Amino acid sequence: MAESSLPVTLQNWFDARGWRVRGHQLAMLDAARAGASALLVAPTGSGKTLSGFLPSLAELIAQPGFDGLHTLYVSPLKALAVDVQRNLLTPIEEMGLGIRVETRTGDTPHARKARQRIMPPQMLLTTPESLSLMLSWPDAERMFGSLSTVIIDEVHAFAPTKRGDLLNLALSRLERFRPGFRRVALSATVQDPAAYVHWLAPADKQDSVRLVMGEKGADPQVTILIPEGRVPWQGHSGRYAIDQVYEQIKAHRLTLIFCNTRGLAELIFQDLWKINEDDLPIGVHHGSLSVEVRRRMEAAMGEGRLRALVATASLDLGVDWGDVDLVIQMGAPKGSSRLTQRIGRANHRLEEPSQALVIPGNRFEYLEARAALDAVEGGDLDPDGFRPGALDVLAQHVMACACSAPFDADVMFDEVRRSAPYVALERETFDRLIDFISTGGYALRAYDRFRRLRQGADGLWHVSHPRFVEQHRMNAGVIVDAPLIEVRFKRGRKLGTLEEGFASTLSPGDTFAFAGLSLEVERIDTTEMIVRATSKSPRIPTYGGTRLALSTNLAARVRRFLHEPEEWRRFPDDVREWLEVQGRRSLLPRPDQMLVETFPHEGTHYMVAFPFEGWNAHQSLGMLLTRRMETAGYGPLGFIATDYALGAWSVKPVIDPRPLFSPDILEHEFVEWVQRSHLLKRAFREVALIGGLIDRQHPGKRKTGRQVTFSTDLIYDVLRRYEPDHMLLRAAWEDARTRLTDVGRLADLLNRSNEAIVHMALDRVSPMSVPLMMIIGRESVRQEATEDMLLAEADALVAEAMRLD
Repeated sequence: MAESSLPVTLQNWFDARGWRVRGHQLAMLDAARAGASALLVAPTGSGKTLSGFLPSLAELIAQPGFDGLHTLYVSPLKALAVDVQRNLLTPIEEMGLGIRVETRTGDTPHARKARQRIMPPQMLLTTPESLSLMLSWPDAERMFGSLSTVIIDEVHAFAPTKRGDLLNLALSRLERFRPGFRRVALSATVQDPAAYVHWLAPADKQDSVRLVMGEKGADPQVTILIPEGRVPWQGHSGRYAIDQVYEQIKAHRLTLIFCNTRGLAELIFQDLWKINEDDLPIGVHHGSLSVEVRRRMEAAMGEGRLRALVATASLDLGVDWGDVDLVIQMGAPKGSSRLTQRIGRANHRLEEPSQALVIPGNRFEYLEARAALDAVEGGDLDPDGFRPGALDVLAQHVMACACSAPFDADVMFDEVRRSAPYVALERETFDRLIDFISTGGYALRAYDRFRRLRQGADGLWHVSHPRFVEQHRMNAGVIVDAPLIEVRFKRGRKLGTLEEGFASTLSPGDTFAFAGLSLEVERIDTTEMIVRATSKSPRIPTYGGTRLALSTNLAARVRRFLHEPEEWRRFPDDVREWLEVQGRRSLLPRPDQMLVETFPHEGTHYMVAFPFEGWNAHQSLGMLLTRRMETAGYGPLGFIATDYALGAWSVKPVIDPRPLFSPDILEHEFVEWVQRSHLLKRAFREVALIGGLIDRQHPGKRKTGRQVTFSTDLIYDVLRRYEPDHMLLRAAWEDARTRLTDVGRLADLLNRSNEAIVHMALDRVSPMSVPLMMIIGRESVRQEATEDMLLAEADALVAEAMRLD
């Protein structure tokens, strides 16, 4: 298509900038003119977001004075919505277009939200949660009645998750208000486009969805930082290389340093600040900081006032602030798609290669980092696991619809079935869900506080009392954070939130690092912590939640590395030596094998397995294995898991590990363990909050984590006893199986392991077992032990493992 197909106003703007209109941008315009929805898969820096908005800009240029909401943009991050607004306003102002663009997120002032309902902008940028809340208002149909296009940015970030379920249900709702609106999805990291096309549009409209592939950009220049000295044996943060990180910051204009956790981000920031002799402006950014702190960092970055920003996933999707010319990944990335996203934050120009460094935390992480770089170079992204829509999310959506207007159950069922995650939903399940919202279920129907819906004489379902409408809007959302406590200075400035569990370990006078500051606790109550700045040495906050799992893609590549010595030429000398000695002292397993080593050490017997299935799966397996070891009389003393290995130690030696790993462990011990463990209760707590059974917020106050836990545990025990087939127990069980325990990977591991276990009975620790053994030593050592003692113990362990006699 010729560039003249652009409206003159847009073409002149491109020409003034010296920009070429890219082929995929014209293809998106062509799809819009044909009334087709589209999935754009294009690399970072290719003008992907502008490609999504170009058809809307063209239509609004052709319809000056358009009254109402034309385009709805949905992003997975508040920060991304704000950034897109800022970048979209520039061309609109430069072209002199009278188009209003506004954001609506949890950070938007209430007065602006109220005005948007009456006078919506032509373009509204929001998140799935805020969209769901908008759909709960009585005037929702009027507000969205003029909608032409919905743009879903970074669709890979939430489509396969509960947030994706909520958004897809919202799309079905919008389809009823405005039939035929266009659906546009954007991403740089989609492995299976067909799966996303299926997710994006109803079954009868999928043939009209166009797949648009973007132009290929310059290959990124990514290197693994080899530390001065040797690659560490253990650790996962890359802190050993902090001096080199600082030198990289000094050598670049703006460095973005990614960490996999909020705690690590605070730690790396503190480490950098301690050696910041040049007084460089370095900031920190993560989701627990207050909106004021985050916006201040974002503004400083965009205005070029920072030299480095330490961040988490809060900035790794689409955000284009400042002239970033280097990205550093601290620790292994855990997935090639995540690394691709983070690399793309550097340069953000298609023709120029992104510059990035990966700093592995240990020798296994070096193999993982090398695997990730190979995957990125080969365009091998991580697959996404789509699954049926969650019932707790559906319950929340149905309640939101009821808050907007009474509904007919038959009509609502048909509407829900047009949402891809719920296309296979059975009517019996849907009717049980309506019963749950209207009565709480058989075991709870005697309590009025669970009767949120009632069926009127007109046959429609109505909200039973106005207070339930207010409760829904205060508590809606599918992101269930750990219970939080607000952190602020005595004079009122809010810094952000800490998890209640960590806050409970602090007392007045204690110090901790947060928001880039060293803080001393002055006072703590049930909802807030009052602090003051201090120069004392701080602790680093800890945060709960499931750890990032090593992707199956990278796990398979690491397994191949172990059995392909020709690949070792690319590795540092000490990593190559580590693998060579492992092969001589024990075994380097084939990709289809699982190595299990047993050996004595200092009077205790150890068993170390190398499944390479990620921490979550290994942690679950460790709990099951120690139960079996107890039954078999081995006298287990404990276990520990990493992304790569699982170790257990016992009074008696394990002679044959195969019976411990038999697949029937999932048929018997796993089911019993999940039902008895805290995992199912924790999963129930989450689905009860999402499904609306328990409220976190009440007018004027918020329940503490302890109060929420008490309420949900009480209801859980009642349902387990009197209604074991309750819908939310079923939803909790699915969550516990799939997300909290990585049971899918666990099942694959056990199904193959019994046939492919290779047992090596050794007389001492092997080189591959050293990283795990070092963690055991560090966790079991006395608290008053010095770093010198820890280093001495580690050196002795390494010497024992690498000795060839």
